[in-house]
Amino acid sequence: MSTIHEITKAVKTDSFSMAALTNDIRNRALQTIIDTLRAHSGDIFAANQKDLAAGEEASLPQPIMKRLKFDEAKLSDVCAGMEELQKLPDPLFRTLLRRRLDNDLLLKQVTCPIGVIGVIFESRPDALVQIAALCLKSGNCAILKGGSEAAHTNRILFDLIHQAGTESGIPAGFLTLIENRADIDELLKCDDTIDLLIPRGSNAFVQYIMNNSRIPVMGHADGVCHIYVDESADISKALPVVLDAKTQYVAACNAVETLLVHKRIAEEFLPQLSARCKDAGVALRGCPRCLPLIEGIACTESDYRTEYLDYVLCVKLVDSLDEAIEHINRYGSHHTDAILTESAEAAQRFMLLVDSAGVYQNCSTRFADGFRYGFGAEVGISTGKLHARGPVGLFGLVTYKYQLSGRGQTVGDYAEGRREFHFEDLPCE
Repeated sequence: MSTIHEITKAVKTDSFSMAALTNDIRNRALQTIIDTLRAHSGDIFAANQKDLAAGEEASLPQPIMKRLKFDEAKLSDVCAGMEELQKLPDPLFRTLLRRRLDNDLLLKQVTCPIGVIGVIFESRPDALVQIAALCLKSGNCAILKGGSEAAHTNRILFDLIHQAGTESGIPAGFLTLIENRADIDELLKCDDTIDLLIPRGSNAFVQYIMNNSRIPVMGHADGVCHIYVDESADISKALPVVLDAKTQYVAACNAVETLLVHKRIAEEFLPQLSARCKDAGVALRGCPRCLPLIEGIACTESDYRTEYLDYVLCVKLVDSLDEAIEHINRYGSHHTDAILTESAEAAQRFMLLVDSAGVYQNCSTRFADGFRYGFGAEVGISTGKLHARGPVGLFGLVTYKYQLSGRGQTVGDYAEGRREFHFEDLPCE
């Protein structure tokens, strides 16, 4: 049996062939994958039922069970995502810069794949399909390690996608599934063959990956998202936005966890919110100032840092927009935060000063998603500031190289004054 390092070395070799595939070949492979998944939907759902039954027996928390479920709706979503990917322009071989350094000395900056991407994720079989499709379209090879709770679903999805891809002329190393949890530690040591790691899971899980590998890591550890209800908010707009952000899918990293409310609107807004939350099954935890206006229990400072992923919402009164901004920057995870306001000035200040990957006005934080951004899908959401930020879609999975073409020029001629640079930017097309 091959070791993890031997497997990743073979994938690295295939990544060079992968990088040269045309957009037509990659798109045809995506279509074959779509057709194959749809044709074998019954087998996929049967495998998922095994995982769901095991999850029930193990008493997995409901947020995890919800993520684990792979039904007709999720199959439809991932197929729609792949269809959107096919329509997107080729992210590879794009010239970002053309510059004439001197006569017959031309510099180009051209996009290319990152190479080999390791993605470690928990309890979401649909993530496997999204990641495989995005890496394929962007010319990258993907090494996947899914959670054991989704083992049956992940295996059949991998088998179907790998078969469809290789039958379409894609190198066999384009997709690899690691199933043994013990192999994760070995995977983290493969900094000579894996170019990027993307972990998707709990805070502790992501922190473990970041602290135990020299491979660059892209992702986020927490999804502590906020909504600030400004004094000029339209309550008729604000209530449905807050409820959507909390309840539309509570297990998502872009669900709102803390609600900040300006003191001048609190007496009118909070009782209505409390009633709506009670009807929706949302438990409120409030600061001492807002407890008289809501039906809930007292919150603690630790609640401000908590990603509940459940029907729980923390509520705090603030005296000003700036206090809300300071709270978000202090306690938030720099994921997605929103302001509900009819003041253009307040919205502009919020968006300028809140240090998050997504800053919204008058809409739900649940829009923070690669598919909803028109990216086709996403491999995850990055709260970092280097390379890619926010939902990481197709164009977040490419890098670039510089290509320089000359006619025998040497640096000595320029260093010793026999020739001079004449920098001239040229059209990229």
